Amino acid sequence: MARIEVNRSGEIEVFVRVVELESFSAAARDLKMTPSAVSKLVARLEARLGTRLLRRSTRRLQLTPEGSAFFQSGVRILADIQAAEQEAAAGAAPRGRLRVNSNVPFGQNRLIPLLPEFAARYPDVAVDLVLTDRVVDLFEERADVAIRAGALAESSLIARKLGESRMVVVAAPSYLEAHGRPEAPADLAGHALLGFCFSRIHEGWPFIGENGEKISVLPAGGTLVSDGEAMRLMALAGTGIARHARWHVQPDIDAGRLVTLLENFNPGDLEGVHAVYVGQGKFLPARVRAFLDFLAEKVQIG
Repeated sequence: MARIEVNRSGEIEVFVRVVELESFSAAARDLKMTPSAVSKLVARLEARLGTRLLRRSTRRLQLTPEGSAFFQSGVRILADIQAAEQEAAAGAAPRGRLRVNSNVPFGQNRLIPLLPEFAARYPDVAVDLVLTDRVVDLFEERADVAIRAGALAESSLIARKLGESRMVVVAAPSYLEAHGRPEAPADLAGHALLGFCFSRIHEGWPFIGENGEKISVLPAGGTLVSDGEAMRLMALAGTGIARHARWHVQPDIDAGRLVTLLENFNPGDLEGVHAVYVGQGKFLPARVRAFLDFLAEKVQIG
């Protein structure tokens, strides 16, 4: 208990447990301390930082904005300490639990087929995989690596490009037989365009007009989906017209299940696929470094 009371990592550990368990007494039981010792330690931490981290009431604890930021940093710091201790004990061999968050198309079509080989190469690394096309907060989700497609928002995260692919507009032959083939971007106004049910950095579909002007078509009013793989399946079913990275739909194009549209107006924009993560260099856990190197070796996107 003395270690927790006198060092900064111990203070962080206590504060994080109080927030996670939403109770001083629950954190005290978990850490085998007295509630008063926990309360005094958090108060001492706030005094040292010169700011209020928690608002206390008889019913609940509430984080201040400063407390929320400190909690997220604290979770990351504790995870880094744990990873460092595990690596030191194991001679820096990749081991431990690797939490990966991936967009659905990449996860289903590229990542999952590779996981057996990764597991065979690194048997001491256990992968937790979550698939979603929503951009998640790595700190809140406690993810080690996230796979993201498209433009990246500015952040403190490190990004490693896995590849990029040209964007294409596609539809199933059955849809075109029923609704006709658009010959220009303006024709899309009369068609069912598939979109996402969450906001993205770039919402509109870009085109280049006959005179070189830039055109943007917003896929509004049609069917909305939660991820790119669902959109591909909806397009294959003849529900509407979709816009995808070519790597995702190339097998369907080759097999004639989907047809490319408006190629004369295609601006040739590329969608990048990145692995984003926290930390770099010698502070990057061996399990994360091994996973990133494995992806760079095995993933081909073009």
